[in-house]
Amino acid sequence: MKFETVLLNSFFAVCMLLCVAVMGAMLVLPTPTSLAANHARAATLANAEG
Repeated sequence: MKFETVLLNSFFAVCMLLCVAVMGAMLVLPTPTSLAANHARAATLANAEG
């Protein structure tokens, strides 16, 4: 029974770390719309130059 307890505790810890990492990435990284806007602006500038 001790093995199962350690396994479940480690599984819980890994899941919590993964959830925190995903939530942190969603809150910190820019939104896809701002990335698309930056790409569109860069494409417009590149087309205007050449």
